[in-house]
Amino acid sequence: MAGTVWNTDTGEAVYRSRDPVRNLRLRVHLQRITSSNFLHYQPVVQPGKDLIGLGTFTPHPVASGHRPDEEEEEEVEIGWQEKLFSQFEVDLYQNEAACQSPLDYQYRQEILKLESSGGRKNRRIFTYTDSDRYTNLEEHCQRMTTADNEVPSFLVERMANVRRRRQDRRGTEGGILKSRIVTWEPSEEFIRSNHVLNTPLQTMYIMADLGPYGKLGYKTYEHVLCILKVDSNGVITIKPDFSGLKGPYRIETEGEKQELWKYTVDNASSLARPEEEEREQRMFKDLYGRHKEYLSSLVGTDFEMTAPGALRLFVNGEVVSAQGYEYDNLYVHFFVELPAANWSSPEFQQLSGVTQTCATKSVGMDKVAYFSYPFTLEAFFLHEDESADSLPEWPVLYCEVRSLDFWQRYRVEGYGAVVLPATPGSHTLTVSTWRPMELGPVAELRRFFIGGSLELEDLTYVRIPSTFKGERLSRFGLRTETTGSVTFRLHCLQQSRAFMESSSLRKRMRSVLDRLEGFSQQSSVHNVLEAFHRARRRMQEARDSLPQDLVSPPRTLVS
Repeated sequence: MAGTVWNTDTGEAVYRSRDPVRNLRLRVHLQRITSSNFLHYQPVVQPGKDLIGLGTFTPHPVASGHRPDEEEEEEVEIGWQEKLFSQFEVDLYQNEAACQSPLDYQYRQEILKLESSGGRKNRRIFTYTDSDRYTNLEEHCQRMTTADNEVPSFLVERMANVRRRRQDRRGTEGGILKSRIVTWEPSEEFIRSNHVLNTPLQTMYIMADLGPYGKLGYKTYEHVLCILKVDSNGVITIKPDFSGLKGPYRIETEGEKQELWKYTVDNASSLARPEEEEREQRMFKDLYGRHKEYLSSLVGTDFEMTAPGALRLFVNGEVVSAQGYEYDNLYVHFFVELPAANWSSPEFQQLSGVTQTCATKSVGMDKVAYFSYPFTLEAFFLHEDESADSLPEWPVLYCEVRSLDFWQRYRVEGYGAVVLPATPGSHTLTVSTWRPMELGPVAELRRFFIGGSLELEDLTYVRIPSTFKGERLSRFGLRTETTGSVTFRLHCLQQSRAFMESSSLRKRMRSVLDRLEGFSQQSSVHNVLEAFHRARRRMQEARDSLPQDLVSPPRTLVS
């Protein structure tokens, strides 16, 4: 006993199996280690002798009919939901007056058959199945914490009721179309009644009667050896886990006559034969093949390929949020400008969009409007110029933020632009915005009371106007004010034959992509310079007016 390594990890383990649970079998081995009532003797004192002979130590008779040495150790192999009767159940169901339910009468018939055929084979180890009352009571009374004075909550009681439900007891409520899909004002009782997970579960208990000799069949000596739970998804939960090489578990009985028992739980399920495994593999192969054909029928047999030398750009985008603006009820107008050279888009493709009007909420020191507005973009790039000096241009995303008040007066809150990422993947971009402004308080008073503000006639002036043909673009004299920022989330995909071809065309497209990478670096430098110029423009306070050819007259809207 000194060399025994006990397994102290009595927590539950979770397994998942595709096989039917009826094939599960467990081997349970129970053995007594120590006993304070191992020998009962009646000393016979003979005259003139003070010693007691060993022959006077006689074993105590056992009511179960088994010898004491047979009850020291027991090993039983148990299947899923296999019923093994205890001595208490044998004594109980032999009395017909104790039978109340059809299950009780069924147990009575089985016990009578066992008695007529020589009695039950198990002695101390027995089971409670999912249909027994013990399963229900144990689940209902189980503790959620280790506190001695724990009071079960409403959710614990409801979950205990759910655990008792089995697959064959569920109704067809899920197939009925409910008239009210969303309950906008749920009552407290409605919340309490629906805050429960409905997962069908079956439970089985492997028990042991650890009573002393002659006292088998008392409820006080029943101890749980193992708990098995199986749900409809094939998830098997066992507590404690299989013994394996971790050593036996121990049980110490309470009371005046304390005893020590050890037991092991092992998986005794029979392995599938080679022909069965081969047949199962063929079945799964056929199943997966049919599923693959079904998916292929949904996708189609023709995979659309790009033209040779072309790069296809597909963007799944989202206008996430806008923050840092003066007024509430914001909406964003955005569009994508494709460079005139080498870029094109399908006829059905929309390159612009407008989000919904969204109220702002306070997040820290800022007011943030969350749009979560999705959009898609598809464009093609065909590289034709092979000269080393040519640098491919990349599409630009422009945005305009406006606000709308209760009187339907709108104001321009800011303009911004950003170059679409030149590399595939997920990107989160924050676009800083600015708006033009006039010198003096009149324009701001007009903006506050009657709405309207200075607007750019050409939104591409945020970056480089599309109509600009010169060598130098001067924004000297343009008075602006920095406003908030808009956050975009872009998921970019690129498709090209060059990604899978190993020919000169692949080298050609590689040079294009390398140039695009250099272009992205150049764009980053351009953004830094642009931010520097904006900072310098904010310091210019000397100019009194904006250029009239770039700014439209202010709009005044009165509802």
